[in-house]
Amino acid sequence: MRHIVLTHLHRDHTGGLADFPHARVHVHPEEYRAVTDPAAAHHRHSLDGFMPAHRAHGPLLTPASADRRETWFGFPGVARPQGLSFELLLVPLPGHSAGHAGVAVRDDDGRWLLHAGDAYMYHGELENTPPLDHPVLDPVQRGAQTDASARTATRDRLRDLVRDHGDEVTVFSAHDPWEYARLAAVNGRR
Repeated sequence: MRHIVLTHLHRDHTGGLADFPHARVHVHPEEYRAVTDPAAAHHRHSLDGFMPAHRAHGPLLTPASADRRETWFGFPGVARPQGLSFELLLVPLPGHSAGHAGVAVRDDDGRWLLHAGDAYMYHGELENTPPLDHPVLDPVQRGAQTDASARTATRDRLRDLVRDHGDEVTVFSAHDPWEYARLAAVNGRR
């Protein structure tokens, strides 16, 4: 394993890093700054989320290369991890952590897959109007976020993305326990 791409550096995403001590761990530059620069906003909160045991081996944190002018479906500040042989983007999805980003990759059919990380935790937040929070997952989300208004704005932008570009982009979150079954059913009907 030479490369790991993370949406953010919270403990539930970094637990296995020590198993791959020589892998480059690519994160969005804002997330990198939050954990490495004591002057960064949310530095203490970011380090608290990135457990000392998960970083004790000295993971090779690598900020992706960002171009503030580059956009992806209207999302600004896209970053590209270096050294990968395929198209993969880190798309800023602020609010959950200081530099939270989705991971966008193209599939073999040319469609985009966007792992939205923790930008939402329940598909009802994107599919229902008004957004439907899950009574168990919502307190977890609110407890972990760094900026509630940014997280809500990100969720709303993801709702727009699904509405306007659902034929080009599949958005998913690994925290939604129903997401995999839902996506498998949709893809099975194609």
